[in-house]
Amino acid sequence: MNRELGIVFDVDGVIADSEAVNVRATSEAFAAILGIHDLQSEDFQSGIGRGAEEYVKAGAASHDCNVSLQQVQALVHARQEEFLKILSNETLPAFTGVLELIHSALGSEEFRLGIATSSTREKSQAVLKSAEIPVEKMVYVCGDDVMRKKPDPELFQMACHRLSLEPTCCVVIEDAPNGIEAANAAGCRSIAVTNTCGCDELRNADMIVDTLTEVTLDRVRELLHST
Repeated sequence: MNRELGIVFDVDGVIADSEAVNVRATSEAFAAILGIHDLQSEDFQSGIGRGAEEYVKAGAASHDCNVSLQQVQALVHARQEEFLKILSNETLPAFTGVLELIHSALGSEEFRLGIATSSTREKSQAVLKSAEIPVEKMVYVCGDDVMRKKPDPELFQMACHRLSLEPTCCVVIEDAPNGIEAANAAGCRSIAVTNTCGCDELRNADMIVDTLTEVTLDRVRELLHST
C-alpha cells in the first residue's frame, strides 16, 4: 500500500498572480500615507512571502525611508483594504495548471492537500475565492495562525501537522526564496514555480518549473519517494 502524501500550496504568486495586485495595492497605500510614488515590484522583493509588515518595510527600505511601527500598521491596513477593493471589482484567475493539479490530487486517495500562506485570512480567502480553489477540501493555514512568518518553518510545520503527515511526506509549492527556505527548514520537499522570481533565486528548491502544468502526481511521487 502506498503511503499518503501531501501537497501544500502557497497562495500569492503560486495560486494566482496576486503579487501584481499586492504591488498596486501597496503602492496606493504608500502614496496616501508616505507620499511615495512610482514603486515597482522589485522594491518589495525582499519582503515577498514574509507577511504584510515585512512586505511594506521592504518597500520603505528600497526608498531609504524609515517607518515607525504606527506607519507600518497604517500601511498594512490601507494595503489590505485596497487589495480587497481591487478584487471586489476584478477577477483574479488561477495560474495555468493550478486547478488541474489540485483536482487531480483530490481525485486520488493517495494525496492530501493544504494551503499555507503568510497572508491574512481575509486577504488570502479573497484570492482563493476569486481563483475558484476548493479550499473547503484542503487544510488551510494562514498568517493569522502562526507567530512567525517565512522564512521560519512554522507555517509549513503547522500545515503538515494538520494534514496528519510527516514533513518528509509533503511537498511545498512556492514562488519565492523565503518560502523555499521555510519549506526546506520544515523538512518538506520543495517545488518552485518561476511566477515571481528567476531560477537563480529559487536554486535551493528541489525542483524548479515555469508553470504547474509541468507538475504531475507522478513527478510529486517521484520527488517524495526519493527522500
